[in-house]
Amino acid sequence: MVTCYIALGSNAGDRSKNIKLALEYLKLDPAIKALKVSSLIETEPSDCLPQSKFLNGVVKLETGYSAQELLKRLQEIEVRLGREILRPKNHPRTIDLDILLYGDLKIDEEGLKIPHPRMREREFVTLPLREIAPELLI
Repeated sequence: MVTCYIALGSNAGDRSKNIKLALEYLKLDPAIKALKVSSLIETEPSDCLPQSKFLNGVVKLETGYSAQELLKRLQEIEVRLGREILRPKNHPRTIDLDILLYGDLKIDEEGLKIPHPRMREREFVTLPLREIAPELLI
């Protein structure tokens, strides 16, 4: 099992419900064990068209999935919750699940970059991450 940190975000529909459902789907997966969930914070959208505020948080989990398998599973949950695959970049979304950290692994592949390349720049990631894992050096 590998310890991972996943960013949670939603700014379309019932944001709180979307995040709660995403966490439920994660908990139902036998290869994933959710360990800790941060508080959710409301944030202004950045680097995108004007749109509704986001609700953001971070979940710490353990998984037996490889990083690529975990990404695929997260994308399946996003689609299940109504996220459009071929939507324009940075448009409103019912759910956004991003792998921030996957153990100590470093990956730089098309579609998968770990550690998440912009997590240090995003307070909506760093604040919840510090809440549940203050010992991490980001």
